[in-house]
Amino acid sequence: MPNIPPLPKPSSPSAPESVNEKIKAYVLDSHARLALLQREVGQERVAGLIELAHKQKAALYISLINWGEIFYIVARRQNAKVAKELMQDIEKLPLALAEVNRARVQAAAEVKSKYPVSYADAFAVALAREYGALLVTGDPEFKAVEKMVSILWLGD
Repeated sequence: MPNIPPLPKPSSPSAPESVNEKIKAYVLDSHARLALLQREVGQERVAGLIELAHKQKAALYISLINWGEIFYIVARRQNAKVAKELMQDIEKLPLALAEVNRARVQAAAEVKSKYPVSYADAFAVALAREYGALLVTGDPEFKAVEKMVSILWLGD
């Protein structure tokens, strides 16, 4: 994996530099990564963020749950072999994979209990809140949480 600022532990008073405004932090949901893969609206913006991350001018994160969502979407649309190859390609990107733990599950469950978003999307919202990061998406489902988290809309 590329050199990316470390992820803080939940409830940790010391967040990585990316969250402390020295480097801008972004959380990609599955829609953002799939936009790049499928050359959809917003692909240029996602590619630009990846380029900034390569230059260590941005920190990119994705929840393990959203990573799994990308896998099953690609496997369903194409097949598991293509999905596995894509996941190997994703692991080469300057994109930190945020593991799931009890605190993150609870935070996502709280989001899901209050807002009409999918459970996977609730993990992206919770992670963006945890890191004070911009959530990158083009999925209109996230309009419901615009007051809860800052969103970088693809296609705007």
